[in-house]
Amino acid sequence: MLEYLEDIELLSNYIIHGDNLEVLSKIKKKNKGLVKCIYIDPPYNNGEVYSHYDDRKEHETWASNFEDTLTHLKPLLREDGSIWISIDDGNVHYARLIADRVFGQKNYLTTVIWQHRTTRENRKLFSNNHEYLLVYCLNTKKFTNSANRAKATEDILDRYKNPDNDPRGKWQSISVNVQAGHAVASQFYSITSPSGKVHNPPKGRCWAYNEKKMKEEIEKGNIWFGRDGSGVPRLKKFLDSSSISTSHETIWKAEECGTNKSAKKHILKLFPDEAIFDTPKPEELIKKIFDISTVEGDLVLDCFLGSGTTVAVAHKMNRRYLGIEIGNHVVDLVAKRLNNVIENNDPDGITEIVDWKGGGNFNLIVN
Repeated sequence: MLEYLEDIELLSNYIIHGDNLEVLSKIKKKNKGLVKCIYIDPPYNNGEVYSHYDDRKEHETWASNFEDTLTHLKPLLREDGSIWISIDDGNVHYARLIADRVFGQKNYLTTVIWQHRTTRENRKLFSNNHEYLLVYCLNTKKFTNSANRAKATEDILDRYKNPDNDPRGKWQSISVNVQAGHAVASQFYSITSPSGKVHNPPKGRCWAYNEKKMKEEIEKGNIWFGRDGSGVPRLKKFLDSSSISTSHETIWKAEECGTNKSAKKHILKLFPDEAIFDTPKPEELIKKIFDISTVEGDLVLDCFLGSGTTVAVAHKMNRRYLGIEIGNHVVDLVAKRLNNVIENNDPDGITEIVDWKGGGNFNLIVN
């Protein structure tokens, strides 16, 4: 029935109503290796019945469906792309084993812990306030090189001082000795500080530069010997606030990434008379994923589209997108939500953060 999908090239935005495995098998012919980021929020198989789907299957059936989905998604990923999988405690370990099998254990990147609720669940012994994001790629090195690092926080910037009034500005000192495991002979020598004190590298370590290079760095004023000129030599690293960055932490707090509750309030405000999803993801969570893994113009994909958060965020962030959803609410909810985004009638979510003003379009294909 969806044979015509084989001719679609994902050069613009698409929402497709249909079974995800059937759709994915059709579109991969012309779109292999084009998707920069895949985000999926598959059924957790937690035994619950929700307004739009029944999350109760035999474990073997759930596991088989999950593996089939990942297998169909893998060919669509770019070599420097990534896939982010939402899951909870119930099946996170099984999901990890299955994803290891499909993408290879070496291409597992990390597990993010997301604080999906801030209130205590007193009906249970343990109040489960978090979910997980399993992150995989096709090529760890290529993804790492293409990914966007986090902006430096205030505590990092505060480490930069200028105790010697260097005209080049603020700096912090870092060690100029390194492990000696792969050192060569020219990295072992004595350094005489401005006060005359002689320094040798600590046991098991060597200088980062050979003696000639070290002398050049000292002459350039790039080596710090402390305020009295006697300290252990350290390299001055100058602050460039436009490019300084840091690593991403793996605990994502609700104050930054939102909660299921805040996401539900957002959708209820848009559609007060609709039966909406019980546990939608907040736009702030998806934005953080895209901030790390994509840039404007990249193609993103979600084949468990649900309430449409992924494509709403992609649209506001100027990413191309493909959303796939088997439920009929793809017309009643998702398409209407996107039209609100386009017409600038959605002031919540990440609208203000990204300064969204409306515009754009998408193609809706209904099976």
